[in-house]
Amino acid sequence: MAVSIRLISTCSSIIIRSPVLISASCPPNLTSKCLVLNRGIKRYVRQVKTAMKTRKDKMEPQPPQPRNTYAEWNYNSEMFAFGKRLNEDFNKEFLQQAFVERSYIIAEEEKQKKVGIEEPKILLKDNREYSKAGESIIAEYSKRYLRTIYPRFPEEGICSVCDYLLSDNVLADISKNIGTSDIILTPDHPPSVKTLANVLKAIVFSLNLSSGEDRANMFVRDFIITYLSGQDINELWSIKNPENLLASILQREGKSSAEPRLIGEAGNNTILAAFQVGLYCDKELIGTGFGESVTVAKETAAVDALKRLFHTTERAKPIPFNLQLASDKKEPFANVSIEDWCEKNIKSLVTKL
Repeated sequence: MAVSIRLISTCSSIIIRSPVLISASCPPNLTSKCLVLNRGIKRYVRQVKTAMKTRKDKMEPQPPQPRNTYAEWNYNSEMFAFGKRLNEDFNKEFLQQAFVERSYIIAEEEKQKKVGIEEPKILLKDNREYSKAGESIIAEYSKRYLRTIYPRFPEEGICSVCDYLLSDNVLADISKNIGTSDIILTPDHPPSVKTLANVLKAIVFSLNLSSGEDRANMFVRDFIITYLSGQDINELWSIKNPENLLASILQREGKSSAEPRLIGEAGNNTILAAFQVGLYCDKELIGTGFGESVTVAKETAAVDALKRLFHTTERAKPIPFNLQLASDKKEPFANVSIEDWCEKNIKSLVTKL
C-alpha cells in the first residue's frame, strides 16, 4: 500500500511539473494542471494492421521474394560491396561472369523469343568454364595443404577429405554464408545447392584471374579449408577392415601381429554390456577400443591403433589455418598409399618434402 501511494504521488508530481499543452476546452482554473496528449499514431492504424494480419494469415505461405525485386536494389553496388566484404579486389567483368548461371541465359533467350525476337542476343557469358577451373584450383590447393599438415595420413584419406570439401553441400553452405544468394543471376529463387556450389568455384577462378594465384589460394584456405575446424578427419574417411589393414602394416614393418586382450568389461549378459579390448604388439599397447561386444571392441581398437600410427588421434594438435604454401613449389609428391604404408616410406617422403 505504501508503494502504491508513493507511485501515485510521484506520477502526479511529474504531471504537474511537466510541460503541458493547453487545450481550448480546458477550464481556465485548471489550465495549470491540464495535460493534453498529442497522439503520434492515429486511432485507425491498429484496426488496419489487425485486418491486414488477419487476411495474411488466411492466405497460403508466399514464396520468398528475390532481393533484386526491391526498389532500392542496385546490382553494381552489390557487386562492388561483395568484393569489399571479402577484402578482395575483383575485376568487375570476371566477377560478374562468375555469378551468371547458364539457366539464366536460357530463360532470357526464351523471354526474347516470346516477344518476337527470332535471334536473341545475350551479352552475358555463363560461369561453366569458371566453375570447372575453380574446382581444379580448390582440389589442388586443398590436397597440398592437407599433405603438408598430415604427412603420415594415407593418400586415400587425403582424397576423401578433399572430396568432402568439394561436395555440393559444403560449398553451398560456404557460398550462402558469404552472401552470394541474392547476387546470383538465376531464374530460380532461392538458388539450388548445385548453383551455390558452382558459383563459389567460379568466384575462386575469377579471383585467380583478377589478383593472381596466391590470392586465390589464400581464399581457398580462409573460406573452404577452415570448414574442417572442429571436425575429426578420421570420420571423413571410412576404413574398411581395419584389423586386416593393421595386420598388413605391422607385417611390412617386420613386427609381430597384434594380440587382442580383454582389459575391461561391465554389464555382461545384459543389454547394456560394454567391453574394453586392448591390442598389444611385442608386449606394447598400440590401441584400445570399446564396444557392446568383444568383436566391436576389437575393431574399434584396430581403428585407434591406426589413428596413433597416422598421428590423427583426438589429442593431436588442431589444424593450423595460417600456413602459406609457396605457389612456385608444386612437386607432385603424394602421401604414401595405404597399401604401401610403413615407417620407412613415411621417412623417405618427409625427406623429399
